[in-house]
Amino acid sequence: MEKTKGFKLPEMFRALNSRNYRLFFMGQGTSLIGTWLQTTAMSWLVYRLTGSAFLLGVVGFCSQLPLLVLSPFAGVLSDRWKRRTILRFTQSLALIQASIMAVLVITNVVQPWHIIILSVFLGTVNSFDIPARQSFMMEMVEDKNDLSNAISLNSALVNSARLIGPAIAGILIALVGEGVCFTLNALSFLAVIYALNRMRVKDRPVTGKSKKILSELRDGFKYVSGFRPLRSMLLNMSLVTLIGLPYATLMPVFAKNIFHGGPHTMGFLISSIGAGALCGAFYLASRKSVLGLGRLISIAEAVFGAAVITFSFTTILPLAMLALFCAGVGMVVMIASSNTILQTISEEAMRGRVMSFYAIAAGVSTFGNLIYGSIAAAIGAPRALTIGGSVIMVGALIFARELPQMGKLIRPIYIKQGIIKDIEMEAAAGPIDTIEGR
Repeated sequence: MEKTKGFKLPEMFRALNSRNYRLFFMGQGTSLIGTWLQTTAMSWLVYRLTGSAFLLGVVGFCSQLPLLVLSPFAGVLSDRWKRRTILRFTQSLALIQASIMAVLVITNVVQPWHIIILSVFLGTVNSFDIPARQSFMMEMVEDKNDLSNAISLNSALVNSARLIGPAIAGILIALVGEGVCFTLNALSFLAVIYALNRMRVKDRPVTGKSKKILSELRDGFKYVSGFRPLRSMLLNMSLVTLIGLPYATLMPVFAKNIFHGGPHTMGFLISSIGAGALCGAFYLASRKSVLGLGRLISIAEAVFGAAVITFSFTTILPLAMLALFCAGVGMVVMIASSNTILQTISEEAMRGRVMSFYAIAAGVSTFGNLIYGSIAAAIGAPRALTIGGSVIMVGALIFARELPQMGKLIRPIYIKQGIIKDIEMEAAAGPIDTIEGR
């Protein structure tokens, strides 16, 4: 791996000094805009074809279900195989999926069952892509102290795309239909495949090939379940993704029935989430240390829950967009901070498996999609979000109570990695500086 020579980027963008990460950042940025074009078009297409909030949940369920089943095995393979090779394969398969969707929509033969099958296919691809991509972050960044900055910049990238993609999609859908969005997404995967091919990555040593996959899977489960900070972080992530993240699934319902708009209104709503998430990601990128992220997670989670509740009550579009902006801030700060701590405290030999459980924690939103779709169909979308936001706020309080014990266990890892340099000062300060912050 090589760093940029001759000049250094500003502190907030320091991870981009690594050539490999810079290539990834540019390629992934292009691809993510395409992904959000497709995500927005998919939601609108399903609702246009069926008019059913429940089927919106079903499609979301089908796209996430493979993550729960396959991610643990994908995590083992990510620790065994070259992660860049895995990513080349998964990105190529995602390109094929988007191309098939484009053909079906443009030829006007698409049916709900086509969408469901292709959603399952893409979910299967993502089951292998997510653990490999998250674990590969460590290999792309030259200075390991820049890992938290790289993760934050990646979140900024995701949410820049969330801001740009839905807005463009709303315009394209209104003007020429959903098919163009799927076509552009297919083309966007070429950028990230090109970036992966241009990287110069030193092969890392891999171990455990002599073991059976199930044995390595058990080792990973014991590692995650036996270390309280990992267990608590992943359980908290699971709660937020199960009860919180699926709120975005109902955006077509709010756009059409609450705010009496069309695809452009849905684009504005989703882009508001992206704008807030982008601000949250840049805030995290400006931080110089992982210290204090635990307390930040609990605060961000509470903000997220309160914002979802506020959105559920408003019928005024500008106020709804403001609430979604705050939800975006809370969401990305909570998720990116959790990702940073998980990767920082995980052993290298176990990182792929830890990130596979992270993918599972994200994947439980598949059940949330069904839950929200069912509740929204029964009592209405606003009430469904009110319930969800309230549960998230309770979760934030429970996580905050875990922080002191987590801090005691994480402190030795931070000392070993050099994140905490003055051991005597840290010992005197107690665990609050390690994960809770002041």
